[in-house]
Amino acid sequence: MEEMHYGSDYKFIPATSIGSGIGILVLPDVYCYTVQIVNICFVGSPETGDFVLIDAGMPDSAEDIISVTEERFGANSRPKAIILTHGHFDHVGSVIDLVKHWDVPVYAHQMELPFLTGQKSYPDPDPTVEGGMVAKMSPIFPNEPIDLGNHVKVLPSDGTVPHLAGFKWYHTPGHAPGQIALFREKDRTLIAGDAFVTVKQEYLYKVFTQEQEISGPPRYLTTDWKAAKESVHQLYALKPEVAVTGHGLPMSGELLSTSLYKLVREFDSIATPDYGKYVN
Repeated sequence: MEEMHYGSDYKFIPATSIGSGIGILVLPDVYCYTVQIVNICFVGSPETGDFVLIDAGMPDSAEDIISVTEERFGANSRPKAIILTHGHFDHVGSVIDLVKHWDVPVYAHQMELPFLTGQKSYPDPDPTVEGGMVAKMSPIFPNEPIDLGNHVKVLPSDGTVPHLAGFKWYHTPGHAPGQIALFREKDRTLIAGDAFVTVKQEYLYKVFTQEQEISGPPRYLTTDWKAAKESVHQLYALKPEVAVTGHGLPMSGELLSTSLYKLVREFDSIATPDYGKYVN
């Protein structure tokens, strides 16, 4: 197996929320689990054992993720694939350990590949952006590329998702160039990555308490606010009934539709920061 490696700035990040270690059964085949401050998602049925993992949590969380997987799907179970919504450190934190343990393929958008094959670092996080303690802490977050080598594959260009019948992927840039969301038409289920989140991720107190409110993408890592706004409009147009986001609690029904409507209408005041180095 060719050598895979994390960036040299890879490290455990001491941040957590009261939701850490808690799993939520969102739908019979959609299980959301919180790793410190970020959500991973298992899609598939424990009965058949056919499932995929969406995103790979925080650095040093592989053991936790493997034990949750086996608790839900049985001993020695493994996903058919890992799908990455994007390559930021809190979504790929344990991906190499998981690939080594499970020997499964990883899929991501073409535009995320440079960050996943050791070619290119993300832009530096912005500690000056409007927001609270998490924004101020952001310079300690890893942003060097990881290298998955030939274990990472490009998502099919026709919008289908390998091993995930019924879901299509949508390109939702802004927070990351190749960020994607996943949507299933039949029950209007959306897995949104960080295109929007349901907690104000910049504020340590809100991250810790997981106070639920709709918000744009985490500000300290979002570099293109025009694209971020267009991505939210695109997801709103899908009229989701249930949304699992990268941070915060899942949201559904009336609360989701009114919250998303508000975010679309007031994106510039709710989501876009008043100041910061990526705010033009």
